[in-house]
Formats: sequence, C-alpha cells, structure tokens
Amino acid sequence: MTPSEMTLDELRPVLVREMLPDIAFDGWTIRAAEAAAERLGVPAERARLCFPRRERDMIEGWVELSDADMVEAMAREGVADMKIRDRIRRGVEIRLEQAAPYREAVREALKILGRPQNAAYAARSLWRTADRMWRAAGDTATDLNHYTKRATLSGVYSSTLIYWLQDDSEEFAETRAFLDRRIDDVMKIEKAKAEIRKARGNLPNPIRFLGRLRYPGV
Repeated sequence: MTPSEMTLDELRPVLVREMLPDIAFDGWTIRAAEAAAERLGVPAERARLCFPRRERDMIEGWVELSDADMVEAMAREGVADMKIRDRIRRGVEIRLEQAAPYREAVREALKILGRPQNAAYAARSLWRTADRMWRAAGDTATDLNHYTKRATLSGVYSSTLIYWLQDDSEEFAETRAFLDRRIDDVMKIEKAKAEIRKARGNLPNPIRFLGRLRYPGV
C-alpha cells in the first residue's frame, strides 16, 4: 500500500517519521508535515487532516511511534531476560539511542509540552512511556508496586533525557554515567524499603502482646 492509499490513521505515523529530519529547521509545524507529504506523494490537504491539533498531534504521533520502536528494540535484544537493573538501563539507553539523530526535534517537543495547556498530556505521555518500558522489560506487577515502579522510572527517564539534551561527550558517555547514578540512587532506596519491611515483620504484634498481658496463657 502506498502512502496515498492509506487512511489518515495509517498515514499519520508514516508522515511523522518522514518529517523528523525537517523539525530542526521548520519545527513541529504544518510546513514540515506538508514537505514530508510532498516527498511521499501525498496531497498537502491530507497532511493537514492528519494533524487537526497541529503540533500537539504531531508530537503525540511521534511519542507513539517512539514507544513502539522502543518496545520492538527491547524485545529484539531480549531485555526482559536481563537483571532488573540492566533491563531499565538498557530500556532508557535504547530510547535515547533512537532519538539521537533528532535531538533538536526532542528539544522543540519538550518546549511545546512545557506549556501549561499541555501539562496534563505531558504527564500522561511520560507515564505511558514508563509503563511500556516496564512491560517490555517483563514487568507483570499489578499491586501498588506497579505504580511505584512507573513513577520511579518516569523520574529516572525524564531527568536523564534533560541531561542528554545538554551532553556533548563522545557517545553520550556522561549521560550513561548520569543514568547509572540515578539507577544507583533508586536501588539504594528500594534496598532501604526492603530492610524496613523486614524489620517491621520482626516486630512483635502489639495486639497479641497486650492480649498476653491480660491473658498470660495466650
């Protein structure tokens, strides 16, 4: 099927991928979408119909595309079979490696998502990316742990992304070191929480203790 034969839903991710190299020059604009459409042999009007909310729809389409690419790459590398720390490290690395050719597009997208009217979507988008990364890493938690894992990963990924945008070191070595430090911090917190839970489990039951005071034979 050629792009000109696709439905709008089918065409949208194709257009987004095609327009990425232009974002550094034209930004997340209809102009960039129309240029991509022209290269694909698609009428400009159909490009405009793909993005009724303009830049918001373009960025949303890119996030969806990036999530799908990330999940596919994590499955291909067998990330779910790694140690837990390595799963998360590799998941974040894959996401950044895939975005590396389009750093300016990321930068422009974050500026737009930083606007007050986009705050709710930005938060949902970050959570969804963290959720998909965890699922691709083999996580099946459904209890409170499900939410704490995603909240923690959202913080690790977002802070690493900001650091990465300013990193000019070779092969982003400084970003990788930053990511390792963030994961170390998380692991320390998780270890401390586990020790607290263990200590609580070893404490005497106060109700049972009071019962023994009243009924020594209990």
